[in-house]
Amino acid sequence: MKPWIAALLLTAVPASAEIVGKVGVDWVGNDIIVEAIADPGVQGVTCHLAYFDRSVIDRLSQGNWFEDPSNSAIECSRTGPVRLGDIRRGPKGEEVFSASRSLIFKSLRVKRIYDEQNQVLVYLAHADQVKEGSAKMSISTVALEPGEGLPAR
Repeated sequence: MKPWIAALLLTAVPASAEIVGKVGVDWVGNDIIVEAIADPGVQGVTCHLAYFDRSVIDRLSQGNWFEDPSNSAIECSRTGPVRLGDIRRGPKGEEVFSASRSLIFKSLRVKRIYDEQNQVLVYLAHADQVKEGSAKMSISTVALEPGEGLPAR
């Protein structure tokens, strides 16, 4: 397969998450979920995202049925040789993963920002809300080895 076709396929497929851990935190059934997310635009990088998952009992007792907290944590690591696909450059970055955290108004997002000057991939987990933003975020970085970055423009 030609390299440009492989790069196109990598960027066309959205990241999917695989649950690798589930830790109960109280007697009403609230959990912390840990998911593995392979970056679809960067071969050899996997992020682990942890977030709070509210139980039905907690939703009924709190009266907030349709929303999970914005809290999350992320850590990204090399899980093989790193090969950059056609990733976006610039300070706004590129969305790697998104999951709904409420019925319609909030989502948990992971963005990748390529720090070209320092040859580092920056992964930012944050909540995205329609009404009011959240300052809750988590960040992880993966340093690139010489020759792994994108060619200079």
